[in-house]
Amino acid sequence: MILAAGRGTRLRPLTDTCPKPMIPIAGKPLLDHVLRLLASHGFDDLVINLHHLPDVIRDFVGNGSTWNVRITYSSEPELLGTAGAVRKMADFFDEPFLVYYSDNLTNFDLTDLWEIHRREGELVSVGLLWMDDPTTRGIIGLDSHNRVDRFVEKPSIEEVFPDYLINAGTYIAEPELLSRIRPGQVCDFSQDIFPQMLADGLPILGHRMRGQLLSTDSPERYAFAQQSVASGAFTLP
Repeated sequence: MILAAGRGTRLRPLTDTCPKPMIPIAGKPLLDHVLRLLASHGFDDLVINLHHLPDVIRDFVGNGSTWNVRITYSSEPELLGTAGAVRKMADFFDEPFLVYYSDNLTNFDLTDLWEIHRREGELVSVGLLWMDDPTTRGIIGLDSHNRVDRFVEKPSIEEVFPDYLINAGTYIAEPELLSRIRPGQVCDFSQDIFPQMLADGLPILGHRMRGQLLSTDSPERYAFAQQSVASGAFTLP
């Protein structure tokens, strides 16, 4: 599932007329790069949730044939949050599935994440990597078995702990995970579901991703992403 419904308010005025997943990177919409990445790793049956300027995304993606994928759209008249959005499509997910945040440009090895999730057998596996701006992201600590033991969303400087890793906005989950989300509830994975799982003693696998991540959710990060791609510091998928 590609989470693409956000309004992108921090990127205004650009996002007044352009949905956040459609902002240009190297002459193509960000969503084009996301779809190419997913297709290259064998994810070919996709859901995209829509809210802000939905027709712009529908007109560009269509049925997905350009990328050799199949597209199902999920309309959200009111935003449901990252977990609530996935719960709305619970009937679609009858086997393990990927969740991908569409404001991230990555060249992650998603096959590696998929294979370790299937091998380890937890309810959910969270993609992680190290980045040097922890106070604007969710940070995660791992135990010696790569299970998550701490989860702090957008910590203060005092809350940042050694050896932290960043939540990369890329998850593999089992359908059973969705039973922890009430239908129609506004609910977020990092703020609600994962902390509650830790409180309930349920293991969450953390996996260090192979690859790079560029965020585009603020003007500064978007400018850095464009510069990184143009300079060749980031390799497009």
